[in-house]
Amino acid sequence: MTTPERTEILLVDDEADLRETLADYLGRQGFTVTQTASAAEARARIAGSHFDLVLLDIMMPGEDGLSLCRHLTETRQMPVIFLTARGEPTDRIVGLEIGGDDYLVKPFDPRELVARIRSVMRRAGRAPAESPEAPVYEFEGWRLDPLKRRLVDPEGAVVAISSAEFRLLMAFLEHPRQVLDRDRLLDMVQGREAHLFDRAVDNQISRLRRKIEPDSRNPQLIQTVWGGGYMLAAEVRKTVSRD
Repeated sequence: MTTPERTEILLVDDEADLRETLADYLGRQGFTVTQTASAAEARARIAGSHFDLVLLDIMMPGEDGLSLCRHLTETRQMPVIFLTARGEPTDRIVGLEIGGDDYLVKPFDPRELVARIRSVMRRAGRAPAESPEAPVYEFEGWRLDPLKRRLVDPEGAVVAISSAEFRLLMAFLEHPRQVLDRDRLLDMVQGREAHLFDRAVDNQISRLRRKIEPDSRNPQLIQTVWGGGYMLAAEVRKTVSRD
């Protein structure tokens, strides 16, 4: 089992020299790193192992990193940091919109990568194993267990959410009936370095609405406050997990 001090990282990049260099450096920083050279190999590893975070190249032979990230956001709740030579603003926006948590352009200083990994893990809210009494949030029949990152609808069905959607929902649940503007949401969800990508917040809110609103075109839970931002218009209760 992964301890709170030891983060399990999956490194996906077709450049062998870069993989070896990063794996060695991250290992000396206290991380456990598993290397893969392709999206197909990464899918196989993810299916059989637990990882806390994925470092993902975009341009790889076969399936690219964007496609793999889309798969991860649909099926898993693990943070993704893109490592890529593509540094145009539109490339960064696309990466963030499909569920990436951060975006680092090659070449980069490994020390910056470590800082970003730690920042993403803090934002992801990974809780220590010794916190079994972490609260569960209830609102309008929905339940979110932050420790398990499990969202349950009013009928009792589990609804899959990406790591970005999870952090966004947590921001609203921790500040119910408060107007949160884009800048504040970006600080909570993506970090201050993502201030150029406010459109990513709108798209993530649209995705979240499609999952929790009866009619996402007429949202009642996450309301738009014109000129101000967004607000969760629901009472939120904190309870202890019954599982």
